[in-house]
Amino acid sequence: MADLDRRGIPGVMVATREFQEAAAAQANALGFEPAIVWVPHPIQNRSADELKRIAEEALTPILENLTAAPAAAADD
Repeated sequence: MADLDRRGIPGVMVATREFQEAAAAQANALGFEPAIVWVPHPIQNRSADELKRIAEEALTPILENLTAAPAAAADD
């Protein structure tokens, strides 16, 4: 994602809340703060209806992150 971001291609990471600490450590190591949408943990063993609800709830923040002005442009 960092490489895509540097090239102006937006990206959003979607992960379960269980991985917040690991994601923060990785972002710190890379010197990059990715857009992240957190979803409930665990995902496995969820019913189709539960997965659909989780996906529907995540869709708006995903789209908002993908269409947000880049940080540099927002500062201008």
